[in-house]
Amino acid sequence: MIRWLDFNDCWLAAEWGHPSDNLGAILAVADWMNRSNKSGGKKVANGATFTVKDVLEAMVKAHEIQGCLALENSFNKVGLDHVVNVKVASAAVVSQMLGLTEGQTRDAISQAWVDGQSMRTYRHSPNTMSRKSWAAGDACERAVNLCLKVMAGEGGMATVLSAPTWGFYDVNFHGKKFEFQRPYGSYVMENVLFKVSYPAEFHSQTAVEAAEKLNKKLAAMGKSAADIEHVSNRTHEACIRIIDKQLKPMDNFADRDHCVQYMVATMFVFNRLTAEDYSDGSEAATSQLVETLRKKISCVEDPQFTRDYHDPEKRTIANALTVTLKDGTVLEEEVVEAPLGHRLRREEAKPEIMKKFQKHLAPHFSESHVRKLMDLGNNPAELYKMPVDEYVDLYVKEKIL
Repeated sequence: MIRWLDFNDCWLAAEWGHPSDNLGAILAVADWMNRSNKSGGKKVANGATFTVKDVLEAMVKAHEIQGCLALENSFNKVGLDHVVNVKVASAAVVSQMLGLTEGQTRDAISQAWVDGQSMRTYRHSPNTMSRKSWAAGDACERAVNLCLKVMAGEGGMATVLSAPTWGFYDVNFHGKKFEFQRPYGSYVMENVLFKVSYPAEFHSQTAVEAAEKLNKKLAAMGKSAADIEHVSNRTHEACIRIIDKQLKPMDNFADRDHCVQYMVATMFVFNRLTAEDYSDGSEAATSQLVETLRKKISCVEDPQFTRDYHDPEKRTIANALTVTLKDGTVLEEEVVEAPLGHRLRREEAKPEIMKKFQKHLAPHFSESHVRKLMDLGNNPAELYKMPVDEYVDLYVKEKIL
């Protein structure tokens, strides 16, 4: 429920991931602690009450921990899934929320590192499957569970990373130690990518946007997807490694939403990309034109795009499409370097995010309650001081004032 189809935020570096996943642990613990402490029973963490601002500050910390770990350390290259960073970051922040001591916090973090780590195979062919949709939730649950165990007296392991033979480095990281680009601050939250435009794996966002722009040019020429002979995608290395699946079969939802060719082809054919387009039996999934065009889209790495992707000052996710038509016409390359929601396009994205917020509230609440939530979201002075449990209640029921 926290991040559906990547629709929240994304962090791209040596490792990828979604720092907003940590909200699954942070929001649940804050809400539980508030309700427990108001119930009149045994107080948790000396009766602490969390406001929305407290949750947002915890999220900045969790973003920073997960994101800084990801900057220089690639877990995918050793076959591990990025949710290990969710588990570690959530364990660290939840420890503080629960009032654990510094020593207990170290113990909880060590338990997160020693905990069996998820293999990344469920995100890749031939094993792509729905587990990738609940892996982060599982990591949040494990983080909270480990913190509660330490709170109840469980110890930790001082050399969980560095112990010869049995530590994380030797067992899971080819003997390498973690590297860090910068100290913890607020860099990750300031540079995180918000997914605004399409329900698509983030490395493809700019490719799909380029295809949407090219559709306008094709229409002006009286052409369509049926007239395309070939599409070349000049891209960055991470896109090729994760979602370049030109000739691989599309067996299920999970294959389609992690295939740049499928996403681009769907945009070319239908001038849209929605969540429904990934489903078995959908118009896009059963389209012969989408499947034919998908196999005509090839990816080639541009080393400069890859360098810009890793550059701390740029962090762009560039894709550039060149379309060749069946009559031999070659359209001018369409380049999109930063997707909507990138730091460089943050202001452009904000009104679109609020529109999306309103759109998804509308089917569930009255017009007046939607307006109340919208107004609250645009009023930090009121929002920040609101107790978390009272804010969560607004999404459960409409209060009669």
